[in-house]
Amino acid sequence: MKAVRVMKPGDLRVVDEEKPVLDSENNVMIRMTAAGICGSDGGIYHGTNAAATYPRIIGHENVGVVEAIGEGVTRVKVGDRVIVDQVNACGKCWACRHGRPNVCGSLKVRGVHIDGGYRQWMAVPEDKCYLLPEGISDVDAIMIEPTTIAVQSCSRAELTEEDDLMIIGAGALGTSILRIARLYHPHKLIMVDIDDEKLDDCLKNGATDVINSKKEDVVEKAKELTGGYGPTVTIDAACFHGSLLTACKATGNAGRVITMGFSVAQDEINQFVITSKELDVRGSRLQNRRFGEVIRLIEEGKVDLTGAVSHTFKLTDAQKAFDFVDSHDPSIRKVAFTFDF
Repeated sequence: MKAVRVMKPGDLRVVDEEKPVLDSENNVMIRMTAAGICGSDGGIYHGTNAAATYPRIIGHENVGVVEAIGEGVTRVKVGDRVIVDQVNACGKCWACRHGRPNVCGSLKVRGVHIDGGYRQWMAVPEDKCYLLPEGISDVDAIMIEPTTIAVQSCSRAELTEEDDLMIIGAGALGTSILRIARLYHPHKLIMVDIDDEKLDDCLKNGATDVINSKKEDVVEKAKELTGGYGPTVTIDAACFHGSLLTACKATGNAGRVITMGFSVAQDEINQFVITSKELDVRGSRLQNRRFGEVIRLIEEGKVDLTGAVSHTFKLTDAQKAFDFVDSHDPSIRKVAFTFDF
Protein backbone atom coordinates (compact mmCIF):
# COMPACT_ATOMS: atom_id res chain seq x y z
CA MET A 1 0.00 0.00 0.00
CA LYS A 2 1.02 3.64 -0.43
CA ALA A 3 1.80 5.66 2.68
CA VAL A 4 3.36 9.00 3.60
CA ARG A 5 6.19 8.64 6.08
CA VAL A 6 8.32 11.39 7.59
CA MET A 7 11.70 9.77 8.06
CA LYS A 8 13.14 12.75 9.93
CA PRO A 9 12.42 16.50 9.95
CA GLY A 10 12.35 17.76 6.38
CA ASP A 11 12.38 14.27 4.84
CA LEU A 12 8.88 13.32 3.68
CA ARG A 13 8.46 10.30 1.43
CA VAL A 14 5.66 8.44 -0.32
CA VAL A 15 6.57 4.83 0.38
CA ASP A 16 5.29 1.30 -0.19
CA GLU A 17 4.31 -0.44 3.04
CA GLU A 18 2.76 -3.76 3.97
CA LYS A 19 -0.98 -3.63 4.42
CA PRO A 20 -1.79 -4.00 8.14
CA VAL A 21 -3.57 -7.07 9.46
CA LEU A 22 -6.35 -7.41 12.00
CA ASP A 23 -5.56 -8.68 15.48
CA SER A 24 -7.32 -8.91 18.83
CA GLU A 25 -6.73 -5.21 19.58
CA ASN A 26 -6.84 -3.59 16.15
CA ASN A 27 -9.95 -5.39 15.00
CA VAL A 28 -11.40 -3.04 12.38
CA MET A 29 -9.79 -2.62 8.94
CA ILE A 30 -10.46 0.76 7.36
CA ARG A 31 -9.85 1.66 3.73
CA MET A 32 -8.94 5.33 3.93
CA THR A 33 -10.85 7.80 1.76
CA ALA A 34 -9.81 11.22 3.10
CA ALA A 35 -7.32 12.71 5.56
CA GLY A 36 -6.65 16.27 6.62
CA ILE A 37 -3.40 18.19 6.94
CA CYS A 38 -3.22 19.71 10.42
CA GLY A 39 -0.75 22.29 11.65
CA SER A 40 0.74 19.61 13.88
CA ASP A 41 1.41 17.45 10.80
CA GLY A 42 3.38 20.36 9.39
CA GLY A 43 5.17 20.60 12.73
CA ILE A 44 6.20 16.95 12.50
CA TYR A 45 7.42 17.46 8.94
CA HIS A 46 9.45 20.53 9.92
CA GLY A 47 10.68 19.14 13.23
CA THR A 48 8.89 21.67 15.44
CA ASN A 49 6.41 19.27 17.06
CA ALA A 50 7.99 18.34 20.37
CA ALA A 51 5.74 15.28 20.84
CA ALA A 52 6.59 13.46 17.61
CA THR A 53 8.82 10.44 17.15
CA TYR A 54 10.48 9.37 13.88
CA PRO A 55 10.20 7.78 11.42
CA ARG A 56 6.43 8.16 11.39
CA ILE A 57 3.44 7.69 9.10
CA ILE A 58 1.66 10.94 9.93
CA GLY A 59 -2.00 11.93 9.73
CA HIS A 60 -4.64 11.97 12.48
CA GLU A 61 -7.69 13.47 10.74
CA ASN A 62 -8.74 10.19 9.23
CA VAL A 63 -11.93 9.13 7.41
CA GLY A 64 -12.61 5.86 5.65
CA VAL A 65 -14.82 2.86 4.99
CA VAL A 66 -14.85 -0.30 7.08
CA GLU A 67 -13.48 -3.08 4.87
CA ALA A 68 -13.26 -5.95 7.38
CA ILE A 69 -13.96 -6.63 11.04
CA GLY A 70 -12.63 -9.10 13.56
CA GLU A 71 -14.53 -11.55 15.72
CA GLY A 72 -16.93 -9.98 18.21
CA VAL A 73 -16.97 -6.50 16.66
CA THR A 74 -20.41 -4.92 17.14
CA ARG A 75 -19.80 -1.16 16.97
CA VAL A 76 -19.40 -1.06 13.18
CA LYS A 77 -20.03 -3.27 10.16
CA VAL A 78 -18.44 -3.68 6.73
CA GLY A 79 -19.35 -0.76 4.51
CA ASP A 80 -19.79 1.80 7.31
CA ARG A 81 -18.19 5.20 6.82
CA VAL A 82 -16.22 6.14 9.93
CA ILE A 83 -13.88 8.68 11.44
CA VAL A 84 -11.12 7.53 13.79
CA ASP A 85 -10.38 8.81 17.30
CA GLN A 86 -6.60 9.22 17.37
CA VAL A 87 -6.12 9.22 21.17
CA ASN A 88 -4.85 6.05 22.87
CA ALA A 89 -4.58 6.16 26.66
CA CYS A 90 -3.53 3.68 29.35
CA GLY A 91 -6.66 4.10 31.47
CA LYS A 92 -4.67 3.71 34.70
CA CYS A 93 -2.58 6.83 35.33
CA TRP A 94 -3.68 9.86 37.40
CA ALA A 95 -4.94 11.79 34.36
CA CYS A 96 -6.91 8.81 33.03
CA ARG A 97 -8.42 8.06 36.44
CA HIS A 98 -9.55 11.68 36.69
CA GLY A 99 -11.30 11.76 33.32
CA ARG A 100 -8.54 13.30 31.23
CA PRO A 101 -7.18 10.53 28.99
CA ASN A 102 -6.21 13.11 26.35
CA VAL A 103 -3.21 13.92 28.55
CA CYS A 104 -2.49 10.37 29.69
CA GLY A 105 0.99 9.90 31.09
CA SER A 106 1.57 7.19 28.48
CA LEU A 107 -0.35 8.90 25.66
CA LYS A 108 -0.02 7.44 22.17
CA VAL A 109 -1.50 9.48 19.34
CA ARG A 110 -1.89 8.06 15.85
CA GLY A 111 0.26 10.01 13.45
CA VAL A 112 2.48 11.34 16.25
CA HIS A 113 3.70 8.52 18.51
CA ILE A 114 2.35 5.59 16.47
CA ASP A 115 1.61 5.35 12.75
CA GLY A 116 -1.37 7.34 11.54
CA GLY A 117 -3.72 7.62 8.62
CA TYR A 118 -1.74 8.83 5.62
CA ARG A 119 -1.92 5.33 4.17
CA GLN A 120 -4.40 3.33 2.15
CA TRP A 121 -5.45 1.02 4.98
CA MET A 122 -5.37 1.25 8.74
CA ALA A 123 -6.34 -1.27 11.43
CA VAL A 124 -7.77 0.25 14.63
CA PRO A 125 -9.77 -0.84 17.71
CA GLU A 126 -13.53 -0.74 17.20
CA ASP A 127 -14.03 1.70 20.09
CA LYS A 128 -12.01 4.28 18.14
CA CYS A 129 -14.48 4.25 15.23
CA TYR A 130 -17.39 6.70 14.98
CA LEU A 131 -20.08 6.49 12.30
CA LEU A 132 -20.23 9.53 10.03
CA PRO A 133 -23.49 11.48 9.88
CA GLU A 134 -25.52 10.97 6.72
CA GLY A 135 -25.16 13.67 4.09
CA ILE A 136 -21.62 14.74 4.92
CA SER A 137 -18.94 14.00 2.33
CA ASP A 138 -15.79 12.13 3.29
CA VAL A 139 -13.66 15.22 2.58
CA ASP A 140 -15.84 17.52 4.68
CA ALA A 141 -15.94 14.87 7.43
CA ILE A 142 -12.22 15.26 8.15
CA MET A 143 -13.22 18.51 9.85
CA ILE A 144 -14.99 16.56 12.58
CA GLU A 145 -11.64 15.93 14.27
CA PRO A 146 -10.56 19.61 14.37
CA THR A 147 -14.04 20.43 15.63
CA THR A 148 -13.51 18.04 18.57
CA ILE A 149 -10.38 20.05 19.35
CA ALA A 150 -12.50 23.20 19.30
CA VAL A 151 -15.06 21.69 21.68
CA GLN A 152 -12.24 20.73 24.04
CA SER A 153 -10.77 24.25 24.00
CA CYS A 154 -14.14 25.85 24.81
CA SER A 155 -14.62 23.34 27.61
CA ARG A 156 -11.18 24.13 29.04
CA ALA A 157 -12.08 27.84 28.82
CA GLU A 158 -15.35 27.24 30.69
CA LEU A 159 -16.90 29.54 28.12
CA THR A 160 -20.29 31.12 28.93
CA GLU A 161 -22.62 33.68 27.39
CA GLU A 162 -21.28 36.27 29.86
CA ASP A 163 -17.79 36.09 28.37
CA ASP A 164 -16.05 38.32 25.88
CA LEU A 165 -14.01 35.86 23.83
CA MET A 166 -11.01 36.62 21.63
CA ILE A 167 -9.54 33.97 19.31
CA ILE A 168 -6.07 34.61 17.94
CA GLY A 169 -5.73 33.01 14.50
CA ALA A 170 -8.37 32.56 11.79
CA GLY A 171 -6.92 29.48 10.19
CA ALA A 172 -8.48 26.02 10.21
CA LEU A 173 -8.18 25.70 14.00
CA GLY A 174 -9.35 29.20 14.83
CA THR A 175 -12.38 28.99 12.55
CA SER A 176 -13.25 25.58 13.99
CA ILE A 177 -13.25 27.16 17.45
CA LEU A 178 -15.41 29.99 16.08
CA ARG A 179 -18.01 27.45 14.89
CA ILE A 180 -18.26 25.99 18.39
CA ALA A 181 -17.81 29.18 20.42
CA ARG A 182 -20.76 30.91 18.78
CA LEU A 183 -23.02 28.15 20.15
CA TYR A 184 -22.24 29.50 23.62
CA HIS A 185 -23.44 32.99 22.57
CA PRO A 186 -20.60 34.95 24.21
CA HIS A 187 -21.24 38.67 24.54
CA LYS A 188 -18.33 39.40 22.22
CA LEU A 189 -16.58 37.04 19.81
CA ILE A 190 -13.46 38.72 18.47
CA MET A 191 -11.25 37.14 15.80
CA VAL A 192 -7.62 38.18 15.25
CA ASP A 193 -5.63 37.51 12.08
CA ILE A 194 -3.44 39.25 9.49
CA ASP A 195 -5.66 38.39 6.50
CA ASP A 196 -8.65 40.62 5.81
CA GLU A 197 -10.39 38.02 3.63
CA LYS A 198 -10.29 35.46 6.42
CA LEU A 199 -11.52 38.04 8.89
CA ASP A 200 -14.41 38.97 6.58
CA ASP A 201 -15.37 35.28 6.47
CA CYS A 202 -15.31 35.22 10.27
CA LEU A 203 -17.75 38.12 10.42
CA LYS A 204 -20.07 36.19 8.11
CA ASN A 205 -19.82 33.15 10.36
CA GLY A 206 -20.54 34.48 13.81
CA ALA A 207 -17.74 36.82 14.87
CA THR A 208 -18.94 40.10 16.32
CA ASP A 209 -15.66 41.92 15.72
CA VAL A 210 -12.29 41.40 14.03
CA ILE A 211 -8.78 42.75 14.53
CA ASN A 212 -6.13 42.78 11.81
CA SER A 213 -2.95 42.45 13.84
CA LYS A 214 -0.86 43.83 10.95
CA LYS A 215 -2.78 47.08 11.05
CA GLU A 216 -3.94 47.43 14.66
CA ASP A 217 -2.54 46.99 18.16
CA VAL A 218 -4.27 43.82 19.35
CA VAL A 219 -4.12 44.68 23.06
CA GLU A 220 -5.47 48.19 22.67
CA LYS A 221 -8.15 47.23 20.14
CA ALA A 222 -9.31 44.28 22.25
CA LYS A 223 -9.73 46.56 25.24
CA GLU A 224 -11.57 49.11 23.13
CA LEU A 225 -14.00 46.44 21.90
CA THR A 226 -14.70 45.26 25.45
CA GLY A 227 -15.34 48.57 27.14
CA GLY A 228 -11.78 48.94 28.35
CA TYR A 229 -11.69 45.70 30.36
CA GLY A 230 -10.25 43.21 27.88
CA PRO A 231 -11.60 39.82 26.83
CA THR A 232 -12.48 37.50 29.69
CA VAL A 233 -11.30 34.54 27.60
CA THR A 234 -8.54 34.48 24.99
CA ILE A 235 -7.76 31.34 22.98
CA ASP A 236 -4.40 31.29 21.17
CA ALA A 237 -5.05 29.25 18.03
CA ALA A 238 -2.02 30.64 16.20
CA CYS A 239 1.01 30.01 18.44
CA PHE A 240 3.44 32.47 16.89
CA HIS A 241 6.29 34.29 18.58
CA GLY A 242 4.73 36.72 21.03
CA SER A 243 1.17 35.39 20.81
CA LEU A 244 1.05 34.13 24.40
CA LEU A 245 2.25 37.45 25.80
CA THR A 246 -0.26 39.29 23.61
CA ALA A 247 -3.03 37.03 24.88
CA CYS A 248 -2.07 37.61 28.51
CA LYS A 249 -1.74 41.38 28.06
CA ALA A 250 -5.09 41.65 26.30
CA THR A 251 -7.10 39.47 28.67
CA GLY A 252 -8.90 41.23 31.47
CA ASN A 253 -8.50 40.63 35.19
CA ALA A 254 -9.61 37.18 36.39
CA GLY A 255 -9.75 35.99 32.77
CA ARG A 256 -8.70 32.71 31.18
CA VAL A 257 -6.01 32.24 28.54
CA ILE A 258 -6.05 28.98 26.59
CA THR A 259 -2.91 27.79 24.80
CA MET A 260 -3.03 25.23 22.00
CA GLY A 261 0.38 25.35 20.35
CA PHE A 262 3.23 22.84 20.53
CA SER A 263 6.18 25.10 19.82
CA VAL A 264 9.23 24.72 22.07
CA ALA A 265 10.84 27.90 20.74
CA GLN A 266 11.87 30.44 23.35
CA ASP A 267 9.31 33.20 23.75
CA GLU A 268 8.78 36.25 25.94
CA ILE A 269 6.46 36.04 28.95
CA ASN A 270 6.58 37.33 32.51
CA GLN A 271 4.89 36.45 35.76
CA PHE A 272 3.61 39.95 36.44
CA VAL A 273 1.19 39.92 33.50
CA ILE A 274 -0.31 36.69 34.85
CA THR A 275 -0.14 37.24 38.61
CA SER A 276 -1.25 40.88 38.63
CA LYS A 277 -4.52 39.95 36.91
CA GLU A 278 -4.78 36.50 38.50
CA LEU A 279 -5.15 34.97 35.06
CA ASP A 280 -5.80 31.27 34.55
CA VAL A 281 -3.43 30.08 31.80
CA ARG A 282 -4.54 26.63 30.66
CA GLY A 283 -3.40 24.25 27.98
CA SER A 284 -5.91 22.49 25.75
CA ARG A 285 -4.63 19.35 24.07
CA LEU A 286 -6.35 17.09 21.56
CA GLN A 287 -9.86 16.14 22.65
CA ASN A 288 -11.46 14.20 25.44
CA ARG A 289 -13.98 11.78 23.89
CA ARG A 290 -15.66 14.59 21.93
CA PHE A 291 -16.46 12.79 18.66
CA GLY A 292 -19.96 11.76 19.67
CA GLU A 293 -20.75 15.30 20.78
CA VAL A 294 -19.61 16.85 17.50
CA ILE A 295 -21.48 14.28 15.43
CA ARG A 296 -24.66 15.08 17.38
CA LEU A 297 -24.16 18.79 16.71
CA ILE A 298 -23.91 18.05 12.98
CA GLU A 299 -26.99 15.84 13.04
CA GLU A 300 -28.92 18.54 14.90
CA GLY A 301 -27.92 21.14 12.31
CA LYS A 302 -25.97 23.23 14.82
CA VAL A 303 -22.62 22.76 13.06
CA ASP A 304 -22.16 22.77 9.28
CA LEU A 305 -18.80 21.61 7.95
CA THR A 306 -19.73 21.88 4.28
CA GLY A 307 -17.05 23.57 2.23
CA ALA A 308 -14.57 23.95 5.09
CA VAL A 309 -11.88 22.19 3.01
CA SER A 310 -10.46 24.58 0.43
CA HIS A 311 -8.00 22.32 -1.41
CA THR A 312 -7.51 18.60 -2.02
CA PHE A 313 -4.49 16.61 -3.20
CA LYS A 314 -3.96 12.95 -3.93
CA LEU A 315 -2.00 11.20 -1.19
CA THR A 316 0.74 10.43 -3.71
CA ASP A 317 1.19 14.19 -4.17
CA ALA A 318 1.99 14.67 -0.48
CA GLN A 319 5.15 16.72 -1.02
CA LYS A 320 3.30 19.06 -3.35
CA ALA A 321 0.54 19.43 -0.76
CA PHE A 322 2.91 20.26 2.10
CA ASP A 323 4.81 22.72 -0.09
CA PHE A 324 1.50 24.40 -0.89
CA VAL A 325 0.61 24.63 2.80
CA ASP A 326 4.04 26.14 3.47
CA SER A 327 3.38 28.79 0.82
CA HIS A 328 0.75 30.34 3.13
CA ASP A 329 -1.36 31.10 0.10
CA PRO A 330 -4.24 33.30 1.36
CA SER A 331 -6.77 31.01 -0.33
CA ILE A 332 -5.89 28.14 2.02
CA ARG A 333 -8.50 27.26 4.60
CA LYS A 334 -8.01 23.50 5.01
CA VAL A 335 -6.08 21.05 2.84
CA ALA A 336 -7.07 17.39 2.58
CA PHE A 337 -5.78 14.24 0.93
CA THR A 338 -7.93 11.93 -1.17
CA PHE A 339 -7.10 8.32 -1.96
CA ASP A 340 -8.46 8.10 -5.54
CA PHE A 341 -5.29 6.94 -7.30
